[in-house]
Amino acid sequence: MVTAVEAERLAVLSGLHDHKTPPVAEVVAVGVGAAAAAAGTARLLALAECSGAPFEAVLCAGIAGGFPDRIGIGGMTIASASTAADAGANSPDGFHSLGELGLGPSAIPSDPVLVAALRLAVPAAVVGPVLTVATATGTQAGADALRARYPEAVAEAMEGYGVALAAEQTGAAFAEVRAVSNPIGPRDRAAWRVPQALRALAAAFAAL
Repeated sequence: MVTAVEAERLAVLSGLHDHKTPPVAEVVAVGVGAAAAAAGTARLLALAECSGAPFEAVLCAGIAGGFPDRIGIGGMTIASASTAADAGANSPDGFHSLGELGLGPSAIPSDPVLVAALRLAVPAAVVGPVLTVATATGTQAGADALRARYPEAVAEAMEGYGVALAAEQTGAAFAEVRAVSNPIGPRDRAAWRVPQALRALAAAFAAL
């Protein structure tokens, strides 16, 4: 299980420790952003593979911004796929994704077995694409552009696609689960509810 920052890692651990059986898992904070997440996750997977005990699955966990009409603050989302939302090219006729450019997949689907387990544990979670962005959205125009480009998207974060790429390299199953701390749109830190989202994340992992 990988998170971006230590606060998320501690929330996941607190949830796991609520359960009486010690978890057969590692929880590691690998850094913020897709590049750091991909590098950190790939290193963990490679070390485990070299030790003769490869990981069977990788779960990206943390907090996220949510599209207000799809999910509320404190709500949980399970990614049906992790999408590289702003990786591609701009042109006079609009944005072209990696897939449209023939440069690789724009989205990596989550493992259906992991998604099923997560849905069973957290039945109230909203399932849908989670966008991976290099720059968190901070304007209404930016939020509107993302919704127009990805109408089914539920939330945005900064690591999922990178973690998914690393997992794909070793054949490990992948999924992403997030708790929403803020609405996607005009940046207003006063409206963020990070402690509430971290509590929701811990509760989800206690259930899982």
